[in-house]
Amino acid sequence: MKKIKWMTSVMLASAVAMPIAVQADEANTDFEFAERTYGFETIDSGIVSSSKLFRYDSGLVFEYPDAVRGIYVTGHSAGGSRFDRLLKLIDSTDLNAMVIDIKDDFGNLTYKPQEDSPLFKLDIGKPYIKDPRKMLETLEEQKVYPIARVVVFKDSVLAEQRPELSFMDGNEVWKNGRGESFVNPFMKEVWDHNVDIAIEAAKMGFKEIQFDYVRFPEGFEKRHETLKYSMDDYAESDLDPVQRRVEAVTDFVAYAREQLKPYDVDVSVDIFGYSATLPEAPGIGQNFSKISENVDVISSMIYPSHWTSYFGISKPDLEPYRLVTEYAKVENAKLGALESPPVSRPWLQDFSAPWLGKGNYLRYGKKEVEAQIKALKENGIDEYLLWNAGNNYTEGVDYTP
Repeated sequence: MKKIKWMTSVMLASAVAMPIAVQADEANTDFEFAERTYGFETIDSGIVSSSKLFRYDSGLVFEYPDAVRGIYVTGHSAGGSRFDRLLKLIDSTDLNAMVIDIKDDFGNLTYKPQEDSPLFKLDIGKPYIKDPRKMLETLEEQKVYPIARVVVFKDSVLAEQRPELSFMDGNEVWKNGRGESFVNPFMKEVWDHNVDIAIEAAKMGFKEIQFDYVRFPEGFEKRHETLKYSMDDYAESDLDPVQRRVEAVTDFVAYAREQLKPYDVDVSVDIFGYSATLPEAPGIGQNFSKISENVDVISSMIYPSHWTSYFGISKPDLEPYRLVTEYAKVENAKLGALESPPVSRPWLQDFSAPWLGKGNYLRYGKKEVEAQIKALKENGIDEYLLWNAGNNYTEGVDYTP
């Protein structure tokens, strides 16, 4: 833990030691002034950051729910007519939270920063959410717990603006098969860019910052020696390439959490579900246990459609209850080994995956969504988030079976 050194002035001691002639003559006393010395004292920065004197107050009040049961909301939905429809869904069910895009999958902000914001000059704001403060005041009134989603290292906008912060393939910024670019997790300038966005979201009134894409690009282990990029402070590391990537990703999470302490927000991270089943995901730098040690909430993405034949289930999308049950057992064991485990709040599937091909997927609806929730509940996991990219959520679901 960093220490803050404080030094008191010795000027006071000098002033006290100087005699005042009139007072000394009139008092006619034998009292002698003793010289005082002042030194250094160390104060734990944790005490400072936990003190209410150092906490930012947005002026909005949100109570943490009995258990967060949330839905994903894009910037377009949050700033458009769909927002009211989603509020009605929450009001009429046991859902109680929204995960709202503040920095999206391209690297754009979903709102226009004010001119006095340090983010204004970056020109990355989009007018999807016209008035973020008004939106949050509505959530406060409706008692909906607000979580700001910040996509971190998948950032095509920053990669194009600042190629030196990205990965270069020859003279071009590298893109994956979907045409997306990533920025470099080794570089602290990239860390600070995302932390600045998270701080602004906290100042708006969000009660939790959820970092997504906290990783290197998928398959990076196959191209880490051919792409050109900086390793910044990690260039001198003695670790092998896999552990170096793990260290960078873990260090970012710890750094971001520390920087956000004065803003009285929780920090959560989205992570691939399969990361919990491995010592670490070697290409992308995600170590489930190490990340979990540095967050308040861990949100594994455990959509049945995204698994291969794990846990002896040949077609996981056809068996949502069994898949989630088997995953929960593994995660519980991993978190149980930690001294201070975070809250588990997995992402669940509320969408269909026809790209898997006929016979390999189900049309997800009430039955399939409830099966996933039930599997978590039976394994002691009460919190969850629902993902649907278009924000079209199944109606009639019992969210507290």
